[in-house]
Amino acid sequence: MENEKKYWIGFTLIKGIGSVRFKRILSHFGDLSKAWQAPKEAYQEAGLPGKVLENFLRIRKEINLDEVYNSILEKRVKVFTLKDEEYPQLLREIDHSPPVLYVRGSLLSEDEFAVAMVGTRKVTSYGQQVCRDTSTYLAGHGITIVSGLARGVDGIAHQNALKAGGRTIAVLGSGVDVIYPPEHRKLADAIIENGAVISDYPLGTQPEGVNFPPRNRIISGLSLETIVIEAGERSGALITADFALEQGRDVFAVPGNVLSPASKGTNRLIQNGAYPMVSPQEVLEVLNMPGVKNIKKARQVLPADATEQKIMKVLNFEPVHIDEICFQAGMPVEQVSAALTMMELKGLVQHVGGMRYVAI
Repeated sequence: MENEKKYWIGFTLIKGIGSVRFKRILSHFGDLSKAWQAPKEAYQEAGLPGKVLENFLRIRKEINLDEVYNSILEKRVKVFTLKDEEYPQLLREIDHSPPVLYVRGSLLSEDEFAVAMVGTRKVTSYGQQVCRDTSTYLAGHGITIVSGLARGVDGIAHQNALKAGGRTIAVLGSGVDVIYPPEHRKLADAIIENGAVISDYPLGTQPEGVNFPPRNRIISGLSLETIVIEAGERSGALITADFALEQGRDVFAVPGNVLSPASKGTNRLIQNGAYPMVSPQEVLEVLNMPGVKNIKKARQVLPADATEQKIMKVLNFEPVHIDEICFQAGMPVEQVSAALTMMELKGLVQHVGGMRYVAI
């Protein structure tokens, strides 16, 4: 797979090839190394638009993929593709999941216990306090905090997660080697030591405005829940909330002063059905996760063998059918079924009907 990764990276360099066209190319050619070397006519048959095809032919001619890949590794940046086991399971499940993730730091299995915290850059003193209290509480209970490294709510959420000794993930609208805003470079360094800075944009990508709405799907996609602390009527945080709802994830919004511009967006979310977050404890209660730390310890101790360990890597808090468990774990149904029966007795998993299971 390492030799194939350079082709995955190569296609992320082509302007006009997003997750949909990327997956279409992969499906059409079956192999990205073959796709990279395919003639122009093959792409015309695949239906790649003319301008995008021109970009591809030009980039393919101009770059050396081995040099590009080696340069990424020299900068201590990890590359995870949809085929990699390390690719976050929650993100894999969403529509339009990014084919490639660039990562500085580490993504751990415990990061599936993640909550997104987003909001306005012009946060009020009220929003600052709620953000500090919430991120501190959740991080102290073993929840990974996901946000976008922006000024305001994002920065406060990251900082207090770290102060609480927790993990946090920053999703950028630029390359992971281009930290924005620049005053958050030290914060980014601290996040890399205790979490990860990630992006689906290639190294060197500058933080242009058009990059940020698409990256918001990654923030929500990495998270079991999204909390909007404060947001104006046209805040980018509302885009993240919309993505979360589309992905089937819960959305919390902090109620605020009806006269405050910073609370118009959150109050509207509540009016439209979002959970009103009155205390951070409610976030864990909705997930039925009051003892996340204990769950993590149980996961480390209780899986008795390789079979159970493989199954636990597949499962999360969203129901997964036994056929999908077998596929992802690479095991026959008889073996998986027997293991699930024992794991349910141990309290590791729960059958929720229809041959679907969740981790508990």
